[in-house]
Formats: sequence, structure tokens, C-alpha cells
Amino acid sequence: MKDKQNKEITNRDVDFARWYTDVVKAAHLASYSNTKGCIVIEPNGYAIWEKMQSILDSKFKETGHVNVSMPLLIPENLLRKEGELVKGFAPEVAWVTSGGDKKLDERLCIRPTSETLFSDYFASNVSSYRDLPKLYNQWCNVLRWEKETRPFLRSREFLWQEGHTIHETKEEAEAETLSMLNIYNNFFHDYLAIPSIVGKKTEKEKFAGAEYTYTVESLMYNGVALQSGTSHYFGQKFSKAYDIKYLNRENKFDYPYQTSWGVSTRMIGALIMVHSDDYGLVLPPKIAPKKVVIIPIGNDLEILSLANDYLDKLKKEGIEAYIDNSDKSPGYKFADAEVNGIPVRIEIGKRDLENNMITLVRRDTREKMQVFTNTDIIHDVKILLEDIQRDMYDRALRRREEMTYTVTDLEEFETIMNSHPGFVKAMWCGNAECEEKIKEIRGTKSRCIPFTDEKISDKCVVCGKKADTLVIWGIQY
Repeated sequence: MKDKQNKEITNRDVDFARWYTDVVKAAHLASYSNTKGCIVIEPNGYAIWEKMQSILDSKFKETGHVNVSMPLLIPENLLRKEGELVKGFAPEVAWVTSGGDKKLDERLCIRPTSETLFSDYFASNVSSYRDLPKLYNQWCNVLRWEKETRPFLRSREFLWQEGHTIHETKEEAEAETLSMLNIYNNFFHDYLAIPSIVGKKTEKEKFAGAEYTYTVESLMYNGVALQSGTSHYFGQKFSKAYDIKYLNRENKFDYPYQTSWGVSTRMIGALIMVHSDDYGLVLPPKIAPKKVVIIPIGNDLEILSLANDYLDKLKKEGIEAYIDNSDKSPGYKFADAEVNGIPVRIEIGKRDLENNMITLVRRDTREKMQVFTNTDIIHDVKILLEDIQRDMYDRALRRREEMTYTVTDLEEFETIMNSHPGFVKAMWCGNAECEEKIKEIRGTKSRCIPFTDEKISDKCVVCGKKADTLVIWGIQY
């Protein structure tokens, strides 16, 4: 029987899509707006994004990157300088054709991504090898005219960061591409408690205009994959298209090497779909904006005094905590803490205090523990937060492993995707026609070519011809 507060949340195993939307709404993460395809990110959702932004921003700066801000609008002639990029994004571009009541002489594209803007900037601000490298990042919004939208996963306007760097040598640029991929992957593991996998995109699935794309791929609770972050190596494609030249160490003109990389508010969708349950949001402590809620049961002065004492001590330890002293029933407060994903709940009631006890509740398992008030409660909470973080990762890893299949037969491949999808490891000959054939199975796509040297057979799962490449496949959001 569900708590009254959470009746609106559909059972996850009955209707996963509806369950997801219910959690987003019940936890007040986002709401729909009257701007079609765009959402309002509510305070609870934005607080999670701010936490992600703060952590990643510090990691970027630790590796020498600085933040900049580029224009929102891109002149059409600038966008068209790199043909592959234009072709790749054309269906998603929104255009500004007038300013006020005057028609523009040239259309302006609302940025779907900013490679063109950075390249144009680099062309004017790089003249010598002494100007390199430039390690830039921007936190911004972009607009892509998606046909089907879903909060956080796909919306026309979304928030993200996009790193853009330019280097003297190919080796430096390639090292940057891999380094940023590893930052993303570690962030997923260490903070989001999501066991992502990394690898290289196939030629068909790489970013438009890139020489190659590295990707972070995560598996959701229902076995559907989510591309969670990407890092692209451009080589000299954009520098040649935008005429970015510099005098090298031999005093000759040369073209520099570029990269770009990014993650977005889609990560909030991943958090929900990997960890949350039928009672609402479940957040790993390291990413939770509020880690502990203290709930006094009643207005007894001893209870309130102890609640404030715990709050002060938690804050001194750098643990984000608050007291729920709202005029609502204890049951409502418990359910409210659950639906909002607060990792630890401290319940202080008169009856327990008479026995020198309080109750700790962990959100991930909903397990209750009674502890004595004369113990070091703050130490207990810190250990509990560490346990929750670790256990959430371990559970997600076990589920991913249970839903990862090794396949050598196309019929078996189809059976898995139609009955219990997940990550499928299968060999591929490298032929785009075989990749397209697999796409006929519920839209299954190659997720990545993992960096490991694993080989499960020597034949392509589709055509049976010689194959040396292992690919991880999956249905995607």
C-alpha cells in the first residue's frame, strides 16, 4: 500500500514512461510550459543541476579550463562553413528571420551547438603557437527542434556545458578528448552512482563534423540506453573550414587541432531512471542538494532543542541539512522527504526520547534504524551517507550486469530486444548495412565500441562475415 502522498506515482514495473513523468512531477523537478517542447526546471530540479554544475566546473578548472560565453545567435553563412555540421543539425535548427518588424538580411540560427562560434573566435584570436592551447568551456542553453520531447531526456531547449579547445598538435588534442571523457565517466561513477561504460562511436553514430566521438553510455532501470556525455576529436576539419591559421615553431603557417565535449540536464533524467522508485526520487548523497532532513514529532522543547543541535553539528561538518518544522502531520513529512529523495531522515519523537533513542531512515532502502542519543549521531550519519552512496552504485552495477547479454546469433539478438532489452555485446564486420539491419529491431543502435579488447566470436552477428569489432548495442532514449 502506497503512502497517501505518493498515490500519484504509477508503479515503475507497470508503466515505466508514465512512472518517470510522475516522479518528475511529484518531486517538483520540472513542469510543462506553454512553450511547446520546453520545460520549466523547478527549484528542486535546478538545485540538482547546480550541484552537478559546481562539481564539474571545479574539475574543469583543475585541468586548466576557463569559462567563456558565446552569442546565442549564429549567422547562416557562419553555420554553413562546415558542411557536415550543417547536414547533421539541419532538421533541428530554429531560425530567426526578423528583428522587431524588420525582416533580416540574413537568417540567424539559434545555437544547437557552438562549434561555429568558437571556430570564428579562434580564427581572430589565434596567430601563433604561443597562443595555444586555448581550453574553453561555456555553461549555456541550446535549442534543437526535437519532434518528440520528454522532461530532461529530450526537450527543445536544454541546459548544458560545452567545452571547446584548440591545440598545437594532434597528440595534445587527442589526449584532451580522452581526458574529458574520463572526467565524465568518473563523475558518473563517483557522484551519480551510475556505472557507465565508455567507448568510441561508430562512423554512422559519431557527431557531425567530428573525426571521431567518444561516448559515456548508461543503462536505465528498464534496459533502455542513454547517451550521457560525449567527447569529440575534430582534428583540423573546423580549423580548415574557418581558416584558423597560426605560425608554428618553424615559422610556417599551420592549422591547429580542435575538440569539443559536453553533458547536459539529461543527467538528471539518468539519475531518476537508474535509482528512483515507486515512492519518488532517490538521490545519491554526493549529488543531493539536501542530504539530511530532521523531522521533530511534536513541539516539545526537548525535541526542538535536540533537532537544532543536530542541525548545527551537521552544518559544521559541511553536510547540507534542514529541519522540517512545517505545520503538517509526521506521516506527510516522511512521505514528502521520500518523494524528494532526501538521502537520510532523522526522526525525533517524544516516546523514543524517553528511551534515549532517535530513528535514522535511509531513503534508498527505506530501512529504519534506532540509535541511542548518547552516541555520536553525526558520525553515524556520515557513515550512513557513505554506505548509501556505495550501495546505490553497487545495486545499479548489478542490475546493469544482469541486463548485459553476449550474443552471436541475430535471432537471439531480436528475442532479447523484444522481450527484455539491455546492453547487447555482439561482433560487427564494420559494414554500415549490417548496422542498419540491426536498427530494424526496435530501433536498436550501436552504443559504442568499448576500449576493451574483448572478442566473443570471429563472425558478424548480422551477415556472418569476418568480424574483429565488438560493439555494445541498445535501444536508446
